[in-house]
Amino acid sequence: MTLIKSISGIRGTIGGKTGDNLTPVDVVKFAAAFGTLLKKKKGTTKVVIGRDARLSGEMVSTLVTSTLQGLGIDVVDLGLSTTPTVEIAVPAEKAAGGIILTASHNPIQWNALKLLNEKGEFISGKDGEEVLKIAENEDFEFAPVTKLGKYEKKDNYLQIHIDQILKLPLVDVAAVQSKGFKVVVDAVNSTGGIAVPMLLKAMGVSVKELYCEPTGHFPHNPEPLPEHLTDISREIKKGKYDLGIVVDPDVDRLAFVCEDGTPFGEEYTLVAVADYVLNAGKKKKGNTVSNLSSTRALRDVTEKAGGEYAAAAVGEVNVVTMMKDTNAVIGGEGNGGVIFPELHYGRDALVGIALFLTHLAKTEMTVSRLRSTYPNYIISKNKIELTPDIDVDKVLEAVKTKYKKQPVNTIDGVKIEFDKEWVHLRKSNTEPIIRIYAESDMEVKAENLAKKIISDIKEIISEKTLA
Repeated sequence: MTLIKSISGIRGTIGGKTGDNLTPVDVVKFAAAFGTLLKKKKGTTKVVIGRDARLSGEMVSTLVTSTLQGLGIDVVDLGLSTTPTVEIAVPAEKAAGGIILTASHNPIQWNALKLLNEKGEFISGKDGEEVLKIAENEDFEFAPVTKLGKYEKKDNYLQIHIDQILKLPLVDVAAVQSKGFKVVVDAVNSTGGIAVPMLLKAMGVSVKELYCEPTGHFPHNPEPLPEHLTDISREIKKGKYDLGIVVDPDVDRLAFVCEDGTPFGEEYTLVAVADYVLNAGKKKKGNTVSNLSSTRALRDVTEKAGGEYAAAAVGEVNVVTMMKDTNAVIGGEGNGGVIFPELHYGRDALVGIALFLTHLAKTEMTVSRLRSTYPNYIISKNKIELTPDIDVDKVLEAVKTKYKKQPVNTIDGVKIEFDKEWVHLRKSNTEPIIRIYAESDMEVKAENLAKKIISDIKEIISEKTLA
């Protein structure tokens, strides 16, 4: 199945048959459903849209714009933009919501509609369910010809976004400028190629651009994992650079490469930025949040600074909710997603870069040396495939019972803690598999922990009490 409908939006591959892929008909249907929801909630309304540089982006944007105008909704189009920029623009424009046209880290054939509320944050689960219901029933009513929505293009929001970052008290432009950093940027030929160099040059950083032409032709798999970053590592080894910066196509995920070409580790993007934020404002203790599948290192760094750490269910909307509940000063996800509420409640690679560079300038360390100051954990990511007739919830319940003497968290699957090791089991929403993430201070220990849990699951299934 290549059309995935969820409460946070719709994504799929371009082309093929309606209902199986993200075809023009599907784009129109879901844009109409979201617009209809906003009209029910807000009456006459305005929506901000923006897109990454995907090959299908212009086509999808045209369809979405026309559909919203057909509903009588005014459209403010940011054009080529980033996910966090659209999130900032929605409240600035006093809009009822936003739509970001991006499939994030997915390959070139994918696109998606990410849906935002009036605060520029991802819509709630309840609103998401309502959008799916409206789409399924095709419960739309379009506007008469005299009441069609207006269209306005605004191309200044990247600059507005960057200006807001540079004004943050914890971003020290002078300290960064004084270091004369030389940086390589891999923006996978999407909109990060516009935004990241703009930010770096404003901070006095010398930039070597690698794959920064926003053509939408991704030169490698766009997910910023070490195995996809061989070109930037090679470039860093050739020249005398201070670090490499890598973003995904919509600029909400951020990874660094050390000065010797080795990966900093995207799990440690948030750890390093949080370390700076927690210790820069020593006057008061700060709390942090990440999701259950993120490294324990954030908890260690938080507790060392005198703050409290909380774990949220997987998904940005869940992390943001927990951050608000715990008054967190920094949070995010281990996939390189940094959420800094002083700017806005959304994963933002640009603010992550500015805070990291300030941290690096003030510590006066190399990037590899900075990385060595943090607790070193390794996450082993696995999955176990099940036959469709197996009740995954009962399997997870049995695992929970087996390990009831350990600290167990069940807000999202089952997470079991063993001193400084943990394992997290989650069922997939789209296929009959259980995802198993295990973390320890050594790769072999993390893998062995995962194997032990997989063995337990197989034993539970073979007992046939759950089948």
